[in-house]
Amino acid sequence: MTTSPSTAPSSRPAEDGTRYDAVIVGAGFGGLYMLHALRRLGFSARVFEAGDDVGGTWYWNRYPGARCDIESLQYSYSFDPDLDQEWSWSERYAPQPEILAYANHVADRFDLRRDIRFATRVTTARFDEDAALWEIETDRGDRVSGWFCIMAVGCLSNANIPDFPGRDEFEGPVLHTGQWPHEEVDFTDMRVAVIGTGSSAIQSIPIIARQASRLTVFQRTPNYSVPAWNRPMDREQEREVKADYPGLRARMRGRPTGFFFPFNIDPALGSTPEERERQYEEFWGRGGLPFLGAYGDLLFDADANETAAEFARNKIRSIVREPATAELLCPDNVFGCKRLCVDTGYYETYNLPHVHLVNVSDTPIERFARDGVVVDGTTWPADIIICATGFAAMTGSFERIGITGRSGLTLAEKWRAGPRTCLGLSSHGFPNLFMITGPGSPSVLASMIQAIEQHVDWMADCMAHLRDIGARTIEPGAAAEDAGVDHVNEVAGVSLRSTCSSWYVGANIPGRPRVFMPYIGGFPIYVNRCNEVMDAGYEGFIITGGAPAAAPPEVRLTERWHVPVDIDVISPAMVAARQVPVV
Repeated sequence: MTTSPSTAPSSRPAEDGTRYDAVIVGAGFGGLYMLHALRRLGFSARVFEAGDDVGGTWYWNRYPGARCDIESLQYSYSFDPDLDQEWSWSERYAPQPEILAYANHVADRFDLRRDIRFATRVTTARFDEDAALWEIETDRGDRVSGWFCIMAVGCLSNANIPDFPGRDEFEGPVLHTGQWPHEEVDFTDMRVAVIGTGSSAIQSIPIIARQASRLTVFQRTPNYSVPAWNRPMDREQEREVKADYPGLRARMRGRPTGFFFPFNIDPALGSTPEERERQYEEFWGRGGLPFLGAYGDLLFDADANETAAEFARNKIRSIVREPATAELLCPDNVFGCKRLCVDTGYYETYNLPHVHLVNVSDTPIERFARDGVVVDGTTWPADIIICATGFAAMTGSFERIGITGRSGLTLAEKWRAGPRTCLGLSSHGFPNLFMITGPGSPSVLASMIQAIEQHVDWMADCMAHLRDIGARTIEPGAAAEDAGVDHVNEVAGVSLRSTCSSWYVGANIPGRPRVFMPYIGGFPIYVNRCNEVMDAGYEGFIITGGAPAAAPPEVRLTERWHVPVDIDVISPAMVAARQVPVV
């Protein structure tokens, strides 16, 4: 049995024949801000959302312990100063219910729901070349058209649910952390199996272990995790931030990751072992993703990285009492090559007598049985199975929609060997199709809301420009797209992140092409490139119809993104990004 978080959709008549300036797919943080920005510029828009409410990732991922790994004061919209001042977070790292409450607050405050159709999944999007319009169809019978089609489908929204043999034989519920039920799941006195040890497992396992009578974790590849050291919000810190929120936002935008934290640019091997130990202890004590800021070369020099990796492995060995279990939990790959996890009591959980770790790297799961999970002929009993098996990242949600561009070309066919975009914004052959945080942009390597807002502002300004000059379509030229893809790939080779099997390269999904999908050259380098393209009259893009020139829009949303790079934290990838030309 599989439990779905969706409830039965309310009855509404299908929408047929309506034309909009834009049709937006998804009502997560990207879709919500896109709708608000387009309204501000006088565009009409319709949003279709598969869920029953707003929130996107934070609507679906309701598993126990779900929490953001960016600090709350930085994980929020920046487009409205009043919104900054009126909202307060309760904790250093916001939990899922609070982030979802924030999304709902934004939807209510700006009256966004009236243009959103919930419980509605877009099935096809086809470009009509004669009319220069996108024709959109949904599973509720809607047939509408849009001058632009904007994909706000999220980078981590298509759950990867492995098709284990015997799935239908198992008598209990099978859940996925990315499609968690809305009703509370009670694990009291239950035997629970968790498959996977990625971020959602690392967050949920300590919570589940408090209730379950037996918890069995099936691990294929261990992951590094740094403690969050979460705490109630420091109200004095909050007051200081709110006194100069624009200043914090500017500092965030100048950083490679799009969020601000103490960063030491010095090389790790330039310190003595004793100095490194003290430095790592200090950054471990701060908690969270900023641990990667302990030294400037951790993601670029293998020998330097190994010093951080061994420090983390020794932390695991010092926490987990049973030596064999501790060694199973110690990764042997590059520290930070996969997205670094942030936890609360994860490793300590394995000291509990009713928690068991099963290694399935050499002997994979054979099948589900009626009463458990079978590995190497042994049945591990379970009353409920949780698949913490991640997502078809970056491109998975595009694959669920039949997207057809010019001359009958489908996006699936074009991306068969890996996604191809220009700046992660759009793809040649698909006029007026925009992708919020698409592959080829910083997306998951940056603070997502920052990345979302920058993309939306660029797209909205672009649409306003096309309206002003009376143009019909815009799309990247083939040469610009080829150069952009080559640039993304070349810069990726500078970082150790491109060297391991991770969802960044699609390695978690069998049969997927191995392509490093996000842009690793740094958020400010990327933003500057987007600004340059716009300032040069959309250099590399093909615009059809309209006057050759026109004054820029009176309201230019992208003005706030003209922020200098923080030269104190320039990484080797950022240096490479500046040196590798984009034609």
